[in-house]
Amino acid sequence: MTQQVVNALTLGSVIALFALGYSMVYGILTILNFAHGEVFMIGAFVGYLVETAFIRDNQLTANPILIILLALLAAMLACGLLAVTIEFLAYRPLRNAARLAPLISALAMSVLLRNIVGVVTQFRSRPIATDLLLPPRWSLEIGGSTIGANRIVIIVVTFVALIVLELFMARTKAGKAMRACAQDREAASFMGISVNGIISLTFLVGAMMAGIGGVLTGLYYTQIDFAMGFSLGMKAFTAAVLGGIGNLRGAVLGSFILAAAETLGSYYISFTYRDVISFGLLIAILLFKPSGLLGKPIPVKV
Repeated sequence: MTQQVVNALTLGSVIALFALGYSMVYGILTILNFAHGEVFMIGAFVGYLVETAFIRDNQLTANPILIILLALLAAMLACGLLAVTIEFLAYRPLRNAARLAPLISALAMSVLLRNIVGVVTQFRSRPIATDLLLPPRWSLEIGGSTIGANRIVIIVVTFVALIVLELFMARTKAGKAMRACAQDREAASFMGISVNGIISLTFLVGAMMAGIGGVLTGLYYTQIDFAMGFSLGMKAFTAAVLGGIGNLRGAVLGSFILAAAETLGSYYISFTYRDVISFGLLIAILLFKPSGLLGKPIPVKV
């Protein structure tokens, strides 16, 4: 059970960092940023490039913790810049268009980025040298279970990132402006808030969280590929809906609930039914809470 709890926390951490981007963008623009999965995937590849740059003859040329930190910073920067560019090119011109237009643009951008990376990587996966970066000797023995160093790093980094994000949203002027825009963009603009700037900032922060998640996912699964953003994106989107799309704490809660259901269901029932269990749980909760666990019902305009 100890091992399964740690597995659930690890998987939930990765999904939470991913799901936050969906909720942040939807909270302000009420659109689904389907290109967010590819931003996550590109973050994983940026981390891979940084990590491999410090490997020579199957040996590290620098401190492994320093390498991981550099990979995280590089992925955050690259993903943030990419997301801001996507918002400027693919979403901003369609902000006042019909609701379907931004959705189609998001899907087109998702397919475009996925295939560009696929062509560059020749549609092959790339291995992550997790054993070199986080040696097995760094593992911990808890309750008769071995907790790998990669899981410890993933959980610790995720919780630090979530705490920093919570403080940013609650204590800073930019975070308060983001919450104001999510509540009422028009009223926020009347109060002197630059709505365009806040929307770009929202894409930036959400993508930075996804960049962290991409690097950590590579350490967890020990390999990455061009389609990883789509497969994990479905789970992250499910977690965001489960917790209440647009609610950041709901996205985190939904991620850990989804991860716990999938992990424990795979262990006690069958691995082949893990997706059935996850999406079955989603349907069951939405039947009783259509807006998600922490989401607010959308008012009906008469």
